[in-house]
Amino acid sequence: MSLSGSNKTENSSGASAYSRLNPFPAILVENRLLSRVGSSKEVRHIVFELNGSSLNYRVGQSLGVYATNCADEVNALLKAASFTGDEPVTLPKAEAPVSLRQALTKDLFLGGPTKKILEAFLSATIDETEKQKLQELLKIEGPENLNNEEKLKSFLSERFFVDLFQEFPSAKISAQTLVDCMKKLNPRLYSIASSPKVAGTKVDLTVAIVRYQTNGRARKGVCSSFLADRIKVGEKAPVFVAESPFKLTDDDNAPIIMIGPGTGIAPFRAFLQERQSRNAKGKNWLFFGDRNRSSDFLYEEELLLFQKSGLLTRLSLAWSRDQENKFYVQDLMKQNAEEIWNWLQQGAYFYVCGDAKKMAKDVDAVLHEIISTHGKLDEIQTSEYIGNLKKSSRYMKDVY
Repeated sequence: MSLSGSNKTENSSGASAYSRLNPFPAILVENRLLSRVGSSKEVRHIVFELNGSSLNYRVGQSLGVYATNCADEVNALLKAASFTGDEPVTLPKAEAPVSLRQALTKDLFLGGPTKKILEAFLSATIDETEKQKLQELLKIEGPENLNNEEKLKSFLSERFFVDLFQEFPSAKISAQTLVDCMKKLNPRLYSIASSPKVAGTKVDLTVAIVRYQTNGRARKGVCSSFLADRIKVGEKAPVFVAESPFKLTDDDNAPIIMIGPGTGIAPFRAFLQERQSRNAKGKNWLFFGDRNRSSDFLYEEELLLFQKSGLLTRLSLAWSRDQENKFYVQDLMKQNAEEIWNWLQQGAYFYVCGDAKKMAKDVDAVLHEIISTHGKLDEIQTSEYIGNLKKSSRYMKDVY
């Protein structure tokens, strides 16, 4: 994969020659904090310049960003594993060997170890205590060891490779064995937060910076911390436009309902810019929320202006920590159930963006409840109604 891009920006069909396998070196032109003082989160507005790439995007698509690992984390792993970083290693499908340091910096994920590395350690360790611990962790075969399998998953989920080398220092494996046990460092996809009709050759992203702790060690998201800390305005990062079935309806007269708490607001900011630029007559209803209005109201000024201008027909807000009982967008949907049903009956498109594990599932359950109750439909009829919404692209999700 080329990280610098080729000199040719278009192929014979006139499309951009840049892609996931040949990303464009885009210049970072803006990086500003969206969350405010008092927020428990760090959310940033990131803008890249695509001029010269011939890359085109539409609202609803994502931008892929290739990040590099933090140099301090690479150095910590090399030190813990007693490597210099100059050791030659061969990556899958690579034409030639590269140095271990380069592989760890650009190509491999430093977290996500599997039992494969523990098996390699077990074969290499010369310490009896370490060997016994590894044997206990790897004792997962047979029904009598089901609990051990869960313990192994839990053990691995809390650790990066550096932790394992520190816990099992006598296990001296080769650099190539380490590389063979590691996962590829994949690009991170971010929902695009701008319409090209407004942003031109620039592309906006709404990025939550991931910082957390496991096993007593501070961790950070590879790409989000790369965007927040390691790339400066004026510097370049390899990017590409990713295809997505998630898209705004072409029917400018159709109403749309958008459920996008937190950074799920990103594509809907783009949707609103697009509808405004197209002078669309269809009604627009946004459900947005986060923890506290004072510190987590992303794009507050823009959204309130959209509301004041009439572009946003309805702006429904849910702040989960501004009152004693937690209150989310799905609770807000329940309060507006009859009106949501009315909009659906008017042909509204229903969009959801954000957390897949809980929010999107809860929103889906509430949507089923609304359709069943106000449509007076039984379970089978409700499922058919939802199915028809999906088939006609009137119920779409961009969840992660």
